[in-house]
Amino acid sequence: MEATSKVQVHDSDCLNLKPKSQACPRPKPGEAAGGCAFDGAQIALLPIADAAHLVHGPATCIGTSWESRGSLSSGPRLSEYGFGTALGERDIIFGAEKKLADSIDYIAGRFKPPAIFVYSTCVTALIGEDLDAVCGAASRRLGLPVIPVNSPGFVGSKNLGNRLAGEALMQYVIGRNEPESLTGCEVNLLGEYNIAGELWDIERLMNRAGISILSRITGDGRFKEIGCAHRAKVNMVVCSRALLGLAKRMEQNYKIPYFEGSFYGAKETSYSLRQMAYLLNDREIEQRVDRLIAREEARVAAELKPYRKLFKGKKAILYTGGVKSWSVISALKELGIEVVGVGTNKSTAEDVGRIVDRIGEDADYIAEGGAKRILRAVKERKADLMIAGGRNMYVSLKERIPFVDINQERHTAYAGYDGLIRLAEQIGHALLHPVWKLAERPAPWEEVDPNYGR
Repeated sequence: MEATSKVQVHDSDCLNLKPKSQACPRPKPGEAAGGCAFDGAQIALLPIADAAHLVHGPATCIGTSWESRGSLSSGPRLSEYGFGTALGERDIIFGAEKKLADSIDYIAGRFKPPAIFVYSTCVTALIGEDLDAVCGAASRRLGLPVIPVNSPGFVGSKNLGNRLAGEALMQYVIGRNEPESLTGCEVNLLGEYNIAGELWDIERLMNRAGISILSRITGDGRFKEIGCAHRAKVNMVVCSRALLGLAKRMEQNYKIPYFEGSFYGAKETSYSLRQMAYLLNDREIEQRVDRLIAREEARVAAELKPYRKLFKGKKAILYTGGVKSWSVISALKELGIEVVGVGTNKSTAEDVGRIVDRIGEDADYIAEGGAKRILRAVKERKADLMIAGGRNMYVSLKERIPFVDINQERHTAYAGYDGLIRLAEQIGHALLHPVWKLAERPAPWEEVDPNYGR
């Protein structure tokens, strides 16, 4: 069969016929999504605060990410322990299933957790460690759930790891416990990780409207509480890229309706509360939600007046992903800030569609490229502000661009009505920081008499 495509050879190609050595391809999982599948699974499950989390692999797999997340707990802090089997050369050569079993026994005896999550890594998957068999035997031996999380880093991106974590919850956790009592107005929050305590602000709002959270999946979560998630009336998916698959499985298996929402910005928060009330199908709850929204929106509008004047005409580049790629846009628009560029590297097709609906197609869509690509967008679009993750902070400051951290390592809660006010305060601090006046002055060596030394 004759090939239909043709190879075009340019004159410049013939100048050097010597074969050129090719560089090794860059690793796509970490490069494309800011992490590997193992990292994504940990992000999704580590906020289960009372469970133990054991990493079966080299020490660096747990060491490089230990205590780097901003997810907070109101009680147990066992999940903050960096449990790992710390495999060495002999373990890799001869196998380490016995070492893994001994580690599980030690954690169970020393800490008495309600469950132990065991994570595979690239090394243990490559050498053929049977995680399911070891965890199954330990569960029967110890009489507590020992849950294998098969998400070695090389299988894909951080987003895939999130979904694999959801599969582990569906297979081993959800539906295994029953709640002590129910009111009929319970909601599960999926993909909400209580960054900087945001979940607590959200829960207070929901409780004022008569809505309670049955299972926090997984920010400030508890193992037994998540096991009761199948008894909720509604699932709200906060981060669609993380646990949307879990919501779909729960709808299929337990007939729980779900919706995708956000708590970033007053309008998005109001929409989410109304959607909960609608799916709960309770007229009294709907009325309470309407009254709550009216009071909160009026209060927020009054407190944001001075900030809207300050932010008039300001432009921002937003470099994040997932739900924040579109929901933070809504919050910034409420503050009077125009988003002229947005990162889409961790966003679903649905997320991108929501971005287009909010800022149109003329904005700069940054799928990948890192700091260099972001800086180019800032200069081309004449942005006044960069809102991104902590890894871009020093690049921004070196280029004298005001910066606000929006990612999971931050220490300020931006969710809900109060969160929008805090976001306005942080942006105001970034734009009006006195360092910018100092940065406009010439350096000390530039102020020296030009004739000095002649």
